[in-house]
Amino acid sequence: MTTALLSTADELHARVRTGRRAVVMTMGALHEGHATLIRTAREIAGDGEVVVTVFVNPLQFGAGEDLDRYPRTLDADVKIAEQAGADVVFAPSVDEVYPGGEPQVRISAGPMGERLEGSTRPGHFDGMLTVVAKLLHLTRPDVALYGQKDAQQLALIRRMVRDLNFGVEIVGVPTVREADGLALSSRNRYLSTAERRTALALSQALFAGSDRHAAQEALRARAREVPATHARAEALSAIGESRAAADAHAVAKAAPGGPAAVRAAARLVLDDAARLSPPLALDYLALVDPSDFTEVRAGHTGEAVLAVAARVGTTRLIDNIPLTFGAAS
Repeated sequence: MTTALLSTADELHARVRTGRRAVVMTMGALHEGHATLIRTAREIAGDGEVVVTVFVNPLQFGAGEDLDRYPRTLDADVKIAEQAGADVVFAPSVDEVYPGGEPQVRISAGPMGERLEGSTRPGHFDGMLTVVAKLLHLTRPDVALYGQKDAQQLALIRRMVRDLNFGVEIVGVPTVREADGLALSSRNRYLSTAERRTALALSQALFAGSDRHAAQEALRARAREVPATHARAEALSAIGESRAAADAHAVAKAAPGGPAAVRAAARLVLDDAARLSPPLALDYLALVDPSDFTEVRAGHTGEAVLAVAARVGTTRLIDNIPLTFGAAS
């Protein structure tokens, strides 16, 4: 397969379409995480067409952010896209996407776009949704794929597509990690060796929270299987299962779910990382409802996202992990 490199929407629209068109949107500097998205798109599209967009969107970079130094590696990007199964790399210029300059009419991310990443980077999600809407119109896909590493972005795109009746299916693809657990990101290349060691605290904190959550859910399951009555505990003790009885009794007395304990387990790792050299500077640690990115409360059941953002040196990194509370009752 030879991947076509196109720079205008007219060139893309002139292609004869057969089957489904799947689109993967990127800002370039492709890595294995992007390749995973492209391979998944290839599976979904089948005999159809996979289009990878490469566009560094100026609207979603705030003052002092890294627009100018954001890596631009188009030749290498085309090779990676081709190896992963893309039919087209669509790499438009700023003038092609925003003819006449920055658009006066933009998509508003609403209240969800003002939380977490939005509070740290005002206007970021408005710019992101505006370019996603533009690229959806320019590429006209049947399905568009986005990584779950940018969980808030994915949630907002899904909300925009639903609220504004875009005729496209949105697919989220799980985060791809390096062998040491660090989530793949184009910004990882900015990290020095020492900074990278500190940056591992992001994923380690998430895994600590996830482990705490798994332990709580296991206790909840045990409590459902072993009624926490005094008579039952005595009977279990008699046959050497007093620990199970004690666990069941403790869980029966505890508030279900335990979001606070999950946050606390993750926070311990991040607090330790703040004392490293170089230190980790935390922006936020949050355990949120993925439908609106508000903090979950005690007793929450259903899906949640444990999310973290921090700076190591001059590099800002984000990561998250999905959790489910009280899956069965």
